[in-house]
Amino acid sequence: MEAARTPEVYVYIRTVMSMVIGLSLAQLLMRLAGFVQSPGKHRVYLVHLGWIASMFLFIIHFWWWEYRLQSVAEIGFGVYLFLICFCCLFYFLCVLLNPPSIEDYGGFEEYFISRRRWFFGLLAVTYAVDLIDTLLKGETYFRSLGWEYPIRNVVYIVLCIVAAITANRRFQAAFVTIGLIYQITWIFRLYDVLSG
Repeated sequence: MEAARTPEVYVYIRTVMSMVIGLSLAQLLMRLAGFVQSPGKHRVYLVHLGWIASMFLFIIHFWWWEYRLQSVAEIGFGVYLFLICFCCLFYFLCVLLNPPSIEDYGGFEEYFISRRRWFFGLLAVTYAVDLIDTLLKGETYFRSLGWEYPIRNVVYIVLCIVAAITANRRFQAAFVTIGLIYQITWIFRLYDVLSG
């Protein structure tokens, strides 16, 4: 069977991807709305809120740069499956940040620290998969991002491994704070405007 080449294919693939991405955003927004609806129900943990903000930015940014998917010359089922699985990583990360219940925990701090290995393990995988996703858009596009892009992802992967291992609250707070600041500057430096 031949790989797909028509513009409608990109619209179709982006539609399926957007369903999974939409579910991811819904998870984050439900948690934030829950904090507003029942502010005293559970103790809030600022690091947890920071990662919710970080995932929100990561997902919005991901969807912004997936516009470049149209530069892929042809898409076979393997690429389609890869892209859907990539979106599923975001969903799993968002579900980890938004559990159905934390009744077994003293609050979000205890919950987050107890699930940090899963969260940061999946986040490290997401940054690794992001490198592959960017390569799918072509070597020229990958190179256009400069040396900072692969170094950024490798540093995030290493820091995620450290964050998965350590429960040190200062490290966790520093990681999410510096990560958010860097993420915002990265987005506006490289992806402020979509060009055709």
